[in-house]
Amino acid sequence: MKHTARFERGFTLTELAIAFVIIALLLASFVYTLSAQVEQRNFQETRDRLNSARDVLLSYAIVMGRLPCPAAPDTTGIESDSPVGSGTCTNPYNGFLPAITIGYQQVDSSGYALDAYGNRIRYAVPSSAVALSGCTGTSTLPHFTNSTNLKANGITCLPSDLVVCKSAGGIGASSCGGSANAVTNQNIVVAIIFSVGKNFPTAPTAASATAAGRTDEAANLNANASFVFHTLTPAGATNGEFDDYFVWVTVGELYGRLIAAGVLP
Repeated sequence: MKHTARFERGFTLTELAIAFVIIALLLASFVYTLSAQVEQRNFQETRDRLNSARDVLLSYAIVMGRLPCPAAPDTTGIESDSPVGSGTCTNPYNGFLPAITIGYQQVDSSGYALDAYGNRIRYAVPSSAVALSGCTGTSTLPHFTNSTNLKANGITCLPSDLVVCKSAGGIGASSCGGSANAVTNQNIVVAIIFSVGKNFPTAPTAASATAAGRTDEAANLNANASFVFHTLTPAGATNGEFDDYFVWVTVGELYGRLIAAGVLP
């Protein structure tokens, strides 16, 4: 009887190494794709929450005849004005969406509205310390956050402080530093609602954002009337990484909603 020798050939080290590289590349591609999908979902969810907050804010304005004041930091998600009920906002530029006051549902344990990254949603309104523009006759402040004054002053009154800019380069406390850098001017915006984005925990103050090279994001945290909004940019971009997302309410839209509801004139 003849016996045929059988040889079983295994993988060489080179072949194993190539197989491991291929597996690693496939895993990396899967992880990257999954991460990108999660990031896109969070961004879309944040955008949806801001748009929802904007709708709730306008509904509140129709019912109450005014915009609410922002909630103060480190208290609760209730509008903060002094004296209470006056509409003189204590944090007009550096406050938060007053979720409890307006009935917004997605909140943390203190009643602050949250974006999809777990950050508190920011909210700004015109300051009662800044005179209005375009009013026919005399006007009494605050205007947009006090229903009595808003109705008495009339719809010719325009804001004169909040402004949205394309970048932090050359901006002032209430100016974009020139029309070429302006998204809006000081007579258009009566409310800004925004998310500070995924990267906020790594630079949660204007000073830390500036130190990290994120000068555009720092402009949204420095408690003045000039804000910056543009498309998302990565680390290394001019003025640094930027992932803040904005919506705002114009004076024409606010007046239009109030007129349509019979609240004004």
